[in-house]
Amino acid sequence: MHPMMKPALRRAWRDRQSVQFGVTPAHAVTLGPVDTATGALMELLDGTRGLPLLCEEARAMGLPDGRAEALVNRLTAAGLLDDPTAGGPAVAALRKRAAAHDRLRPDIASLSVIHPEPGGAAGRVAARRAIRLQVRGAGRVGASIAATLSAAGVGRVEVLDGGYTEPGDVAPGGLSAEAVGDRRDAAARRLVRRAAPDRPPRVAETQDPVGREPGLSLVVLAPRDGLAAYAPALQESEDWIAGGIPHLYTGVVEATGVVGPLVLPGCTACAGCMERGNADLDPGRGRLLAQWRSGRRRTVAACDVALATAVSGLAACHALSFLDGGAPASAGTRWEVSLPQLSWRAQRITPHLDCVCGAAGKTEREHTSAVAPTHATMNG
Repeated sequence: MHPMMKPALRRAWRDRQSVQFGVTPAHAVTLGPVDTATGALMELLDGTRGLPLLCEEARAMGLPDGRAEALVNRLTAAGLLDDPTAGGPAVAALRKRAAAHDRLRPDIASLSVIHPEPGGAAGRVAARRAIRLQVRGAGRVGASIAATLSAAGVGRVEVLDGGYTEPGDVAPGGLSAEAVGDRRDAAARRLVRRAAPDRPPRVAETQDPVGREPGLSLVVLAPRDGLAAYAPALQESEDWIAGGIPHLYTGVVEATGVVGPLVLPGCTACAGCMERGNADLDPGRGRLLAQWRSGRRRTVAACDVALATAVSGLAACHALSFLDGGAPASAGTRWEVSLPQLSWRAQRITPHLDCVCGAAGKTEREHTSAVAPTHATMNG
């Protein structure tokens, strides 16, 4: 082990005997009592020394035997230490791709704040390279999500959409003005490649031991028609459920942005649960949906570029949290934000007894434990 204080956490003496690591209340940790000599020893924890050398340095500073080991154990228990040599073969391979590693260093630093184990952050970023996901929709929201996930190190980001890029599809972080007139899917693929920290993984890098392609870890549904994200078609929802594919809905309709629900088939409430619940509360819902979806009028979709950018960023965060093994707040919940107030509000979706997804048969404990499945489960 080569102990290193997590560089992402700013360090400051709170008083003469305690040190605060981190600025924000969400992740700050205060450690004490810490004497001046131990504080000086902390300065040596920069990842360049193994534990034996640290012990020698501590003795040279006049510290008693065992002080270095005790400090390392204490800091590790508090989630304040990292190890630049940890993380296994995938992390070692990432370090060899120096340009990609440099691009992803800020992401690793960020993850180190929320994953306490040494090497845990680098391991999660390295694992993203083997992930395969789809973004369905290459408009202002979907293209930006695809580019962001690719830039975050996800190895295989597939974008599906039809038609040709229109001027209204152009957005910062998404399709460029130069792509207008090109096929949307082709333009989005170019965008994904440009955003990636390095070349896409070779097929052999992502196959399992018997040579099979990885399954989809996640599908992000970001249709250009925001209505299809706000009120998804039940047949499409049932197809994802039957395939056991986790999926996240997001988009902008009129002046409202939505992120969620993130659906874990059979475990959390799905779009079908949501629509059936809405129909129970509003008997006229079906008639409205039929008219909204009729397509009799061809109009420019209302999609504010700043709102679309905010929605795509939040959706990408939720997707990455799930892919890294976390439990984002969009699981079984829809988040909405509307102009001009811009106050996010959550709508918890209750599993519906008549829905084919089967989530209604789960207990609350089962719903909670299923939110963060392993990559093996997602890819299986």
